Formats: sequence, structure tokens, C-alpha cells
Amino acid sequence: LYGLVVFAGVFFDTVVYTVWLKRRTPWSIVWGGIAGAMPVLAGRVLAAGQFDLIGLLLAMSVLFWIPTHIITFSFRQAEDYKRAGVPVFPNCYGERTAHLIISISTVIAVLCLVIATMLIGLDWGYLRAILSLSILLIIFAVASMLRRSDKFSFALFKMASFYMLVTMVVIIVGMWSNLTITT
Repeated sequence: LYGLVVFAGVFFDTVVYTVWLKRRTPWSIVWGGIAGAMPVLAGRVLAAGQFDLIGLLLAMSVLFWIPTHIITFSFRQAEDYKRAGVPVFPNCYGERTAHLIISISTVIAVLCLVIATMLIGLDWGYLRAILSLSILLIIFAVASMLRRSDKFSFALFKMASFYMLVTMVVIIVGMWSNLTITT
């Protein structure tokens, strides 16, 4: 099962995203995001021995973080993408829509990660840290939605990236402490 998930990630990245869709549609980032989400899903499948809701939510958190990452950088390189013939959201749908997608996808990523964290059953201290960071990031994402700018979106991207890193580390530490307490 683990190998199948890893293979799916490689297939989505190389064939679906890179070869088939990247130069055809800005929505290719969704399919590239599926490839990006496969490592966390593969890790969960390996640990749990099966697909489960926690694994899917962790994967979805990465999937919805991808637009925050890719669209933010497409603002900075929009002219280069246009000259290269690579469709990106700011060029195809306008900057307003692209900023909105960044904010909404960030909020969805946070919600997926919070629900996954709650289902994992971390101790209250770890969960409180994640919830606090989540609330701050959601507030910033909503503010970014209201005050659309490339600079604000880039700040949101940096915060979302930091949030993903810290939250994953807190989950790992929290799960590790649960294992050491029970054994």
C-alpha cells in the first residue's frame, strides 16, 4: 500500500502535472499538489497500515498549502510565465482572484490540519499550541483576503510555510511523547 501511494505521487508529479497539464492550465497546481501530498499520506499509510481519515486530512493540508506556495511565486514571475507560455492564476484569472484563492486555500489547509491533529489525540498542551498558531494564521489569511497585495500574499506564504513546519513538528513530538508515556 505504501509503495502504491509513493508510485501515485511520482506518477502525478511526472506524468499528470509536468508532462500533461503544466503548460495547459493553471489548475495543474492542484494535480501537482496531489503529488506533493503523497509523502505525508505515504508516511501515515506506513505507520497505520491503511488509509485513514487522519492521513487524508494531513495530505489535504499539504494539497491546500500548495496554491499558497505556487500562486504566491507566480505573482513574482508572472511575466516570465507569460513569455514561456505557462498559464498561472494571476495571468489567467486576474490578481484579485489569485489573492482570494491564496487566502481561501490557506484557511482550508489550516482547518484540515487542526481536524487531523484533534483526531490524532494529542495532549491538550500540544493541541493548544497548534490551535493558537492556527487562529493566528486564519486571522492573517482573512486580512490578506481583505487587503490584497503581492507583499501581503508573500507574507502569508511565509507564515503558512512556518505554520506547516511547526505544526508537523508539534504533531511528531506530541505523538512521540504519547508513545513514550504509554510504553
